[in-house]
Amino acid sequence: MRPRDFLRMITGSIWSHPLRSSLTALGIAVGIAAVVLLTSIGVGINVFLISQFNQFGTNILGINPGRTTTNGGPPMFASASTKPLTLDDVRALASLPRVTGAVPFHMGNAEVEAGRRRRRTIILGVGPELPSVFGITASIGRFLPPDNQEAPRAMAVLGRKAHDDLFPNGGALGERVRISGEKYRIIGVLESKGDTIGFDLDDAIYIPAARSLEMFNEEGLFEIDLTYDDGTDVDALVAAVTRRLTGRHGQEDYTITTQEQMIEVMGRILGAMTFAVAALGGISLVVGAVGIFTIMTIAVRERTSEIGLLRALGAEHRQVLTLFLGEAATLAAVGGAAGLGIGIGGGQLLHLMVPMLPVHTPLFVVVIAMLVSTTIGLLAGVLPARRAARLDPVEALRTE
Repeated sequence: MRPRDFLRMITGSIWSHPLRSSLTALGIAVGIAAVVLLTSIGVGINVFLISQFNQFGTNILGINPGRTTTNGGPPMFASASTKPLTLDDVRALASLPRVTGAVPFHMGNAEVEAGRRRRRTIILGVGPELPSVFGITASIGRFLPPDNQEAPRAMAVLGRKAHDDLFPNGGALGERVRISGEKYRIIGVLESKGDTIGFDLDDAIYIPAARSLEMFNEEGLFEIDLTYDDGTDVDALVAAVTRRLTGRHGQEDYTITTQEQMIEVMGRILGAMTFAVAALGGISLVVGAVGIFTIMTIAVRERTSEIGLLRALGAEHRQVLTLFLGEAATLAAVGGAAGLGIGIGGGQLLHLMVPMLPVHTPLFVVVIAMLVSTTIGLLAGVLPARRAARLDPVEALRTE
């Protein structure tokens, strides 16, 4: 049988039953579209989170109060025996070899007044090294100066969004705002940094950490972030930090997290979520495979006389088998291509509707989707194709 005749018979059989063929391909298309769309969202979120982590640099070490391996919860829910992280701890860690910066972090929410404008916003208590550690620069004025950490002056730096809300006409430098009833002089406005893992850095006011602790009547910091030189042995640095803090606290009542660990944990979580939702889409592929098997079985029964005629005219067992397998694979490939287009198009449409939702479709997902759809068609068509190829020509012709 010539290849042209072979293709003509396959396409002719498919077009002769357009509704049935469409429904069969639709089952595969829905499954492929679901898998591609959900996988693209999962991969996009993963890429987005990694970029969010890396925008502050890659040489960052985070230290939180509380031992997660013993307390069984997040660091902020430390046990009563846990000693708080203090500004003295920050100074002690800053003196370690290879450490290039140490930033204390404390966070609260307070009411801010600027003239007649009033709003609640996030108050971040930080240190003067924040810009160098996290690559944040001031677009107007400057950041907090290296004051006496125990008794710093009442100075504040505004995030871009907080500035625009409190001073829509500009002119914030030198002005005073009331934060939780206390007056602070504005010395700078930061460049826009945007959302970072769901946290809007622009909608915040930065004040010295010691004043933030006093304002919210708390003893301990939320976090200490360290930066270190390129080429530093991270494991050795973690060991040095552990020795220094354990010597100060008398116990290992804190958690040290490297940026690589953060990214790895997030990757595992997102990978599991992506696999779970993609598996749900895989159910549609199973349904599509059952549809192809059913359709091909019906086709064999309906075309028994045609098969007998082909065998009587000299068609070999292998040719009949290939003919029906070709039909199954074509239906699955068409459904896969349609599902691929729907999945990618749906992802881009979703991104246009929700710009903050990242969608990324890697090339390997496209290749795997097409291979999976074609393979499903072949597997679903094997049994009906073998049955057709094994029909006795004489018995098949009698069904006419």
